Amino acid sequence: MRLDKFLKVSRLIRRRTVANEACDAGRVLVNGKVAKASVKVKKGDIIEIQFGTKAVKVEVLDIQETTKKEEAKDLFKYL
Repeated sequence: MRLDKFLKVSRLIRRRTVANEACDAGRVLVNGKVAKASVKVKKGDIIEIQFGTKAVKVEVLDIQETTKKEEAKDLFKYL
């Protein structure tokens, strides 16, 4: 699954366009490397997102095309 879509489905970032912009600005790292929106995400990947001064680091636990709001938190775990 594409990185921008995963960020939206998992609700780490609310909109896919915002996820795209964050990737283009270099604020998203996958496994320690700056990632474009088109990078394929798989189970076990570590995603780090810079939100201003705050950084969020998560590990991908599952990949799903769609998910309910309550189940979105099961797609990743905070590190």
